[in-house]
Amino acid sequence: MVVVRGGEELARWVLPDTGRPDLAAVDALARAALAARRLGCAILLDGADEDLLGLLALAGLAEVVGLAGQVVRQPEDGEELGTEEVVVPDDPVA
Repeated sequence: MVVVRGGEELARWVLPDTGRPDLAAVDALARAALAARRLGCAILLDGADEDLLGLLALAGLAEVVGLAGQVVRQPEDGEELGTEEVVVPDDPVA
């Protein structure tokens, strides 16, 4: 895991290998990313396990925890990241 601020690496350490990643690992990374964001930093993963990346994507956190050396998700042709669909409470069901 790498902690960066403004493109500069501040810290790097190896995450403990606890076997197959689970939602506890996803929770720990989400909490680390939140703490880093509060300090104006970001968390990047370098050499992350495919299973862990799959769990992060499943939990909707792939954008929160980036991959070292690349951006996980960037907007395409004027697209803005964020809510893609809005539900209107009074809208009749089609």
